[in-house]
Amino acid sequence: MRANENFLKLEGSYLFSTVARKQREYQEKHPDKEVIRLSIGDVTKPLAPAVIEAMHKAVDEMAHEESFRGYPPEHGFDFLVDAIHRHDYEERGLDIAKDEIFVSDGAKSDCGNIGDIFGEGNTIAICDPVYPVYLDSNIMSGRTDIIYLPCRAENGFMPQLPEKKADIIYLCFPNNPIGVAASREQLKVWVDYANENGSLILYDSAYEAFVTDGSVKSIYEVEGARTCAIEFRSFSKTAGFTGVRCGYTVVPKALQFGDVNLNAVWGRRQATKFNGVSYITQRAAEAVYSEEGRRQTEETIAYYRRNARAIFDGLTEAGFKCYGAVNSPYVWLTVPDGMTSWEFFDDLLEKCQVVGTPGSGFGSCGEGYLRLTGFGNYEKTLEAIDRIKRVYSK
Repeated sequence: MRANENFLKLEGSYLFSTVARKQREYQEKHPDKEVIRLSIGDVTKPLAPAVIEAMHKAVDEMAHEESFRGYPPEHGFDFLVDAIHRHDYEERGLDIAKDEIFVSDGAKSDCGNIGDIFGEGNTIAICDPVYPVYLDSNIMSGRTDIIYLPCRAENGFMPQLPEKKADIIYLCFPNNPIGVAASREQLKVWVDYANENGSLILYDSAYEAFVTDGSVKSIYEVEGARTCAIEFRSFSKTAGFTGVRCGYTVVPKALQFGDVNLNAVWGRRQATKFNGVSYITQRAAEAVYSEEGRRQTEETIAYYRRNARAIFDGLTEAGFKCYGAVNSPYVWLTVPDGMTSWEFFDDLLEKCQVVGTPGSGFGSCGEGYLRLTGFGNYEKTLEAIDRIKRVYSK
């Protein structure tokens, strides 16, 4: 037996696992200290009442033979696919068919699993800094021809077209970790590039619910995207499903590369390796699109937006250079002069008992930055800001 040695090419520990370990070790040594966690992008507000009501009803249905549900359909139950199609695409005038929507257990899973349908020889383009799953999942699959697209303050944190041809391009907007959204004009450049070069865009739109300024929510708002882009969506940040797990991926039937149709191949992959999302979860996701569900989830998103804005304003006042917080739950801030990202992480934990995420964990261009999240409790967020200001204000 031989193990997959590609795993040995990865960093020894996943970024957020390292952050959690450091926090845990600090708390074990200082049990009297209250640590405020603004690191991992996990939600803290409860599920919307409309969602809870739908789950309770679905649980009751599972208790009776006549309404019991077993394995779900491969693409997802029609009631959820219909709701996704109507509200996320049809109402926005976007040409997406129902059989191009694949319900899953979350965008992270699909972002990692999508690599199953690609060969090892593809050249991969990934933004830097970036969500670690894009890079790690390709390394696991043996794809090591990686083009890094620097996203720096001087270029508005927007990737530039690569000089070398990229076969597969990962884009995430609003961006994680920086929090920058993209306009149609900015994305049109990438769509044109992909269509001209026979490339594929993998577009992670997990944070689209936070867009407030008219920036793009779906890659399919851009002309030509149906022939070059796959889109990932998540209920995690939109509706607080981080612990429930549900999302979906759109694979247009127009994605034809040689003799291979990606819609058909992805459908085959899912039918073979995935048994679908539970009936209870899909009924919960359907309730997100109800009138009450939409109103209630928007109230929660507004709560997180307020947190992010408070972090941005408070730390800007303290003398930090901050980005994000407009179309994003994240704040991306420069660390004090003379410190690395991890050194500031340790200093922040030791002096303020506040946990962030070091920017270097997202890539080399993240060095010198720290990410803070607006997904915490509002009062605790304000307390964290106050602690930081008392120590670091200039």
